[in-house]
Amino acid sequence: MSEPAASVKTRHILAVVTGNALEFYDFVTYSFFAVYIGRTFFPESLTRFSLLASLATFGVGFVMRPIGAYVIGRMGDRIGRKPAMLWSFSLMGVGIAGLALTPSYARIGLAAPVLVVMFRLVQGFALGGEVGPTTAFLIEAAPAERRGLYASLQYTTQDFSVLVAGLVGLGLASTLSEQMLQDWGWRVALLGGVAIVPFGLVLRRALPETFDAPAAAVKLPTSVASHLRTAVLGGMMLAAATTANYTNEYLATYAIHDLHMSASVAFGATVIVGLCGVLCQPVSGILSDRFGRKPVMLVPLTLLLVATLPSFALIEHYRNATALYTATFILASLLGFGSPACVTWLTESLPAHVRSGALSLVYAVSVSMFGGSTQFMAAALIERTGNPLAPAWYMTGFMVIGLAAMIAVRESAPLNASHASVVESLAGS
Repeated sequence: MSEPAASVKTRHILAVVTGNALEFYDFVTYSFFAVYIGRTFFPESLTRFSLLASLATFGVGFVMRPIGAYVIGRMGDRIGRKPAMLWSFSLMGVGIAGLALTPSYARIGLAAPVLVVMFRLVQGFALGGEVGPTTAFLIEAAPAERRGLYASLQYTTQDFSVLVAGLVGLGLASTLSEQMLQDWGWRVALLGGVAIVPFGLVLRRALPETFDAPAAAVKLPTSVASHLRTAVLGGMMLAAATTANYTNEYLATYAIHDLHMSASVAFGATVIVGLCGVLCQPVSGILSDRFGRKPVMLVPLTLLLVATLPSFALIEHYRNATALYTATFILASLLGFGSPACVTWLTESLPAHVRSGALSLVYAVSVSMFGGSTQFMAAALIERTGNPLAPAWYMTGFMVIGLAAMIAVRESAPLNASHASVVESLAGS
């Protein structure tokens, strides 16, 4: 039986977003330690390009996300949001523990990279089924006039996990030698997430259910295909947002590998990415509740499009901490202000009986096809062209696609009629 928004307590919202943050911490920490993981499982004796092999393995986790989205997301529409969230969280714990405890290539040979790939597939399956049920829960738990704020917590907690992972990486890089980071430091960062998994399970077991399957089943339309336009436009927006997000998160690896900065400086950029998201995204949600989803998408993400190339050029030219942190702050802040409205628009544009599964699938396909390949493509483009600005050009192309979709969508926020007409006019609808 579903519960009305008024009966969903603040502690329930905290339980959902805390679990979401833990899952994303476990998943994204890999990318921050990609250099060290590459050397551990893909040494130079196995491949000339250990970083590319490591980033390709990071991308492998995205292969399973659409499958996890279909299986776990549909579970959220058939038996409830709560069991779907519990299952995805449990699987993520298995995946991250296995990855952290896998012996190195030097100890077990080819079995090491095989196991790493397997555990990344488990992680991808789990995370693919996380976004749909949790975001659906947040939208359904929210009062109509606060959906933007509640849905923004999906992205806010993702970036909180980035912030925590960055702080962990910064702390380890500042206290351990390069060799210690290589030998075991990155494993400590992963095991920190594993240690918190039992607490996350306890929190989620106490959740109420916001979805009433019998009531939702009688609502029309009954087919996800009937929402193809919504799915396509939402997918385009999410492709742009996820490409920008993973380009920002690549900055630590970019600084270490391509600009030869110290690990402690590089992880500082990761902290800035996470902090900007945590601070900007709730504000974005509040603004989208007040002014609508479209203007809150279009204004900051248009500015992000304009700022991308100059920001990368600043980093490449000066190659110091000030340039890196300034550019990172600009890019992460603009993305933080613009991206929550995209997922809010998509979630509230889908009916309840397909919301969890359809959102999971659209999100997972977009992230898997584009977000999962972003860091590999960034490294490969630099390797192929020798141009350190290649990641900026790649991100710029996707931002153009995303903005085209944002212009095409209709406002979805439950604004009053007069306010809605003003917003539509301002947004160019």
